[in-house]
Amino acid sequence: MATSRTKGWIIGGCAAAVVAVGGTLWLTGGGSPPPPSTPADQQLKTVAVARTDLSAAQTLPGTLGYGTPRTVKGIEGRVTWLPAPGTTVSRGQPLYRVDDRPAALFYGGTPLFRRLDTPDLVGRDVRVVADNLKALGYPIGTQPRVGSTITQHAPQAGSPPPSGTAPAPPPTSPPPVKVGPEDAVLTPALIEAIKRWQGATGRPRTGALEISDIVVQNDAVRVTAVKAQPGDLATSELMVVSAQAKVVTVQMEPSTTTSVKKDDKVRLTLPGESTTSGTVSSIGTVVEKTSAQTTGHPQQKLAVAIALDDPQAVAAIDSAPVRAEFTGQTRTGVLAVPVGALLALREGGYALQPKDGPLIPVEIGLFAKGMVEVSGPKVAEGLQVVTTS
Repeated sequence: MATSRTKGWIIGGCAAAVVAVGGTLWLTGGGSPPPPSTPADQQLKTVAVARTDLSAAQTLPGTLGYGTPRTVKGIEGRVTWLPAPGTTVSRGQPLYRVDDRPAALFYGGTPLFRRLDTPDLVGRDVRVVADNLKALGYPIGTQPRVGSTITQHAPQAGSPPPSGTAPAPPPTSPPPVKVGPEDAVLTPALIEAIKRWQGATGRPRTGALEISDIVVQNDAVRVTAVKAQPGDLATSELMVVSAQAKVVTVQMEPSTTTSVKKDDKVRLTLPGESTTSGTVSSIGTVVEKTSAQTTGHPQQKLAVAIALDDPQAVAAIDSAPVRAEFTGQTRTGVLAVPVGALLALREGGYALQPKDGPLIPVEIGLFAKGMVEVSGPKVAEGLQVVTTS
């Protein structure tokens, strides 16, 4: 069945179609025949229900490169070291130094947003630390099960107040927290792992992590441009990074991404008409606006990233336009009509309108290239139905 978004589009399009033919199409499911034939009826366009193969395959332009660039900023302090453009930085390596303190690259989706210094802290930022230390070879012990209730400790007290001022009230303990599926807990074993990592990387073995100690990115990064220099304030833009591996990026209309799924295979045509294959690695969730070349009006697009199955096929190319052929779902030997022949009923569902006779309820299937798969007891190949296209 179509999604709610598809339904809304069809209903809107069909409503316009009803107006276009002078109101002679009834959006009811009662099976009542249309009014007697009039001269206007003779102008109705009809089409035969066809038996055909439908495929959601589509070929779209894409760009070979290192993916969408991202800007990296630091926090308070002075920049003391930056990598050269073209450098690849992987897990655990320093991405930059502020006040001569290295900021190590960790992989994940949640940046450090607080100082991790209190036993039994729970959160996704703790999960990033736990996963990366484990991947770097540091034993982190056993984590509490998902759903466990953790009684968190009160934050550690800061420096004593200046002489003559009233002491600050003691910090209060936060309420108990349940461990979620994306959380980890700052256990004693994890704190020991932090200490061992700190010692191995030349940091003080405090067991506490500052926000400035870690930079979180999705994966290894390639430094494409350096925008600061030693001595600059670290709160400025430090550098631009991209993915380490080359990918093909395709901008797709949101409505067409429903036929594309993660891990789908894609045929790629490279410059010179050589071909290779790729795999859909991610489908964007943020709609970007791009300018249309023909109308100049912005269009809504989602970025689809395609990983190359054979990176050596593009070893000599850093950036180039490519064609991406998405296979999509295929249906063979089905009955189909143009989308303009499909009517949405007030009470739900869809129907076809024969030129002479009552509405015929139908079930719909695959949409592809302006056609829609239809089925039902009264649907037969060759049946003439009214259409707007």
